[in-house]
Amino acid sequence: MFAVIKTGGKQYKVTEQQTLRIEHLPDSARQEGRVVFSDVLLIADVDGNVTVGKPTITNARVEAQVVRDGKAEKIRVVHYKPKTRHRTVRGHRQPYTEVKIEKIVA
Repeated sequence: MFAVIKTGGKQYKVTEQQTLRIEHLPDSARQEGRVVFSDVLLIADVDGNVTVGKPTITNARVEAQVVRDGKAEKIRVVHYKPKTRHRTVRGHRQPYTEVKIEKIVA
């Protein structure tokens, strides 16, 4: 069984017991280290039955456990303009939340 959920402006195909890195979730979206994703776009059973939402499936949810928060690898952004001695180097580390999918409820 798998599902397609929407969070952080992106869509993810998830299965049970999968560990997934998603956009950072604020503390208001969590309840005691658990997260419930209610924007479920598609659910496919083991038997091959596929349910597609319009745009989401009502009464469907995906429950997950928050594993940890972290930051991704550093990305260096360089701005350079020739002949003017203009150089700017900036770094960025995107924050993420790592979750483990526990249950898909259709």
